[in-house]
Amino acid sequence: MSLLTLRFAATSDVGRVRRDNQDSGYVGPHLLVVADGVGGAARGDIASSATVETLRKLDEAPTGGTNADSEALSALAATIHLAHDRLAEIVEAHAELDGTSTTLTAAVFDGDQLHVGHVGDSRGYLLRDGVLQQFTSDHSLVQSLVDEGRITEEEARVHPHRNLILKAIDSVHEPEPDLFVVPVLAGDRLLLCTDGCSGALENDTLAALLVGDDLTVIADRLVHASLEAGSSDNVTVVLAEVTVGPGGTTAPVVVGAAALAPHLQIADDTETGNLTESDVEDLSTVPLDPETIRYAPLPPPRHRGLRRLLALVVVLALLGGAGYAGYAYSQTRYFLKPGPADQVIIYRGVDLTLFGAALYDARTDTGFTLGDLDETFANRIRADHPTVKNTATALLRLRESCERAVAAAEAAEPVSPFGIGQSAPGPIDPDSPPDCDKVP
Repeated sequence: MSLLTLRFAATSDVGRVRRDNQDSGYVGPHLLVVADGVGGAARGDIASSATVETLRKLDEAPTGGTNADSEALSALAATIHLAHDRLAEIVEAHAELDGTSTTLTAAVFDGDQLHVGHVGDSRGYLLRDGVLQQFTSDHSLVQSLVDEGRITEEEARVHPHRNLILKAIDSVHEPEPDLFVVPVLAGDRLLLCTDGCSGALENDTLAALLVGDDLTVIADRLVHASLEAGSSDNVTVVLAEVTVGPGGTTAPVVVGAAALAPHLQIADDTETGNLTESDVEDLSTVPLDPETIRYAPLPPPRHRGLRRLLALVVVLALLGGAGYAGYAYSQTRYFLKPGPADQVIIYRGVDLTLFGAALYDARTDTGFTLGDLDETFANRIRADHPTVKNTATALLRLRESCERAVAAAEAAEPVSPFGIGQSAPGPIDPDSPPDCDKVP
């Protein structure tokens, strides 16, 4: 069996609208990565470039073994968590970057298949025999609506919230990547791209652009077509072709923010391009563009501590109000429950215990015992503690149950295996029935 290898290429373009490139891309003999960083003041180029640098160590020949697939996916998941840890370290040292995050689509090639880790809405595609298949699923609001059947794919492309993603790699939340395997064959072409490309071009267009020519030419063609189609975002594409034998160049290609490694220059604000106070003020006076509202909060507002304190006070007030409302409601409820010596007790409240405290108290000893009642109702009180509207209703139901028990005892015929009469079965003695008109 011939060894499968990769030919590859990558390119990234800042686009026609943005002033900096937040995307990062990487491709080597065993690894394809694309990451779309947060826009705005939180510096998405930091997140995407740091994440790509962390993932680069996976670009090495597979070790093989009986559990190679599971081990490769475990290594990929662990490395994605390391990217999260790296962002946490950066934000801890540079609080102004709080909120930085990035999407990630990474594929580790073992000579036979891809081990894929995916977070966010950057995409992975496979072209085989002219048919394009998307092998990732967007972690986005519109994709969730499509999955639920509430909108179509066509409607998703023009949805007003199409830029809102539900997952990203950041400094706070533990990443939850999709992890899976994609088998490949010789002749397959692979495309990993940011939404600057996939959001502008239909699948049929992507498939047509991926056919023929050198991969470097195709990469440039995809970027040009995306911009011509009206993409207002950075555009990054990572390409590979599965081939038999030598794969051509083995030198990795690094593009976008990762090629500049801004996360390594972050100590020097003049080099990294961090936004100044005046830049932030300017941002607050103009409408936010879709990329900024996508998943990029502005820098922490002033007086954050006071706002958090006010928010806490509001939450506590709401919880207190809800608790009081719940308690007030519980005091309008009653239920029946056995007490000592099977006495039937009317309780007020809800038959629950919360944090060791009962949410009810005994209100009335009815004077009835379970033995005074018909068997069905007595068993309900033992097992279910039935609710009643009020004390008067409870006493009425107990009296009716008592009367049914007495009537059943009086109607029962004596039965004896020897033909000799004996007392009627059950707890009620028909010769001395209980007083069914008890009033507490």
